[in-house]
Amino acid sequence: MSKLVVSQFVTVDGVFEDPGGGEASPYGGWAFQFERGPDGDKFKVDEVMAAGALLLGRVTYEGFAAAWPQMDADPFGQKMNGMPKYVVSSTLRDPEWNNTSVIDLDRIPALKDEVEGDLLLNGSGQLTRALAERGLIDEYRLMVYPIVLGQGRRLFDGLGMSRPLRLVASRPAGETVILTYQAEA
Repeated sequence: MSKLVVSQFVTVDGVFEDPGGGEASPYGGWAFQFERGPDGDKFKVDEVMAAGALLLGRVTYEGFAAAWPQMDADPFGQKMNGMPKYVVSSTLRDPEWNNTSVIDLDRIPALKDEVEGDLLLNGSGQLTRALAERGLIDEYRLMVYPIVLGQGRRLFDGLGMSRPLRLVASRPAGETVILTYQAEA
């Protein structure tokens, strides 16, 4: 059985929206203002290499699918492009990024049994909240950037319930801090 791992770039005030600036928000690109250093780079590479599949919402999928197919010159890009990708969507019909399947939310418990390696979820705030409400997330990995935006979508806006977490690791990575939490049962 795989772990469902949510991995996010977030600001100190919990904003996860538009860290790279590709969403054209007025505050986007905040992640590029800071260095995550060699430790942060290694953390992200190790995380992707340990993943058995990506789990994405439609909006994040569209952003990834527009960028990643052209980035396959190194092992990281090859892994991103080659591994299975599952998109939870009621509107996406014909995904073009290779090894992509469209699924519904109810398929995720069975998917956790089928995937070998972590089931890695990036971005996809609406999907993250839906999975948290159902108690399906096993681990949260948050790379916290030293900035307060005061605006933008926060990762857990609208969750509507509390979810106890247990801190299992924290470490600096350049100017960021990586926090790893396991969900309490």
